[in-house]
Amino acid sequence: MKLYHCVGARSFRPLWALEEIGLPYELAMLPFPPRAHTKAYFAVNPLGTIPALDDGGTILTESAAICEYLAARHSPGELGVRPDEPDFGRYLNGLHFGEATLTFPQTLVLRYGRFEPPERRAPQIVADYGRWFQSRLRAFAEVLGERETVCAGRFTAADISIGYALLLAEFTGLADGMPEPIRAYWERLKARPGYRRAIDAEARAATAQGVSDRSAPLG
Repeated sequence: MKLYHCVGARSFRPLWALEEIGLPYELAMLPFPPRAHTKAYFAVNPLGTIPALDDGGTILTESAAICEYLAARHSPGELGVRPDEPDFGRYLNGLHFGEATLTFPQTLVLRYGRFEPPERRAPQIVADYGRWFQSRLRAFAEVLGERETVCAGRFTAADISIGYALLLAEFTGLADGMPEPIRAYWERLKARPGYRRAIDAEARAATAQGVSDRSAPLG
């Protein structure tokens, strides 16, 4: 398997999944955004976005889908939740909640608060979507309740999907408003050996391949 990755980008989700499962892989580091700096990458992913996973010619380009794919193929009943398990629906919902609900508003905060040139920045968008993120995070605290993980009584790919959104919140400055149950949940995720291995693998590959660790955390 070959994973195309930018430092801090959504591709951290599949990197984390690969390390949790213990699969061998090649990590190809790209400068952010690759569509601007690495034109050859369009031959891998015509959208020019990160991530892309090449598994023997099967190409996937959505971070949550890659996690679901890896979990179903290589870790069913562990990182993946099987359809016959009671929490299968909760698992799928968590996988997509992390991207569609918790990551999406932060992309707008970053774009219109940091990445656009000053004349195109939009403080109202930043404020509105920052509040949106915080309200969804409070709702997630209610959904999580007293659970240690999202579903199935164990760490799954749903936790990876949501965990990346919390990692991104540290970059966007939105982590300060985390409800205490979510902060404790995030600390548990960061303490996992698989998470630490993914962080280390990212740093080693970035250094070895001459990619700046200042690449933006998006995709």
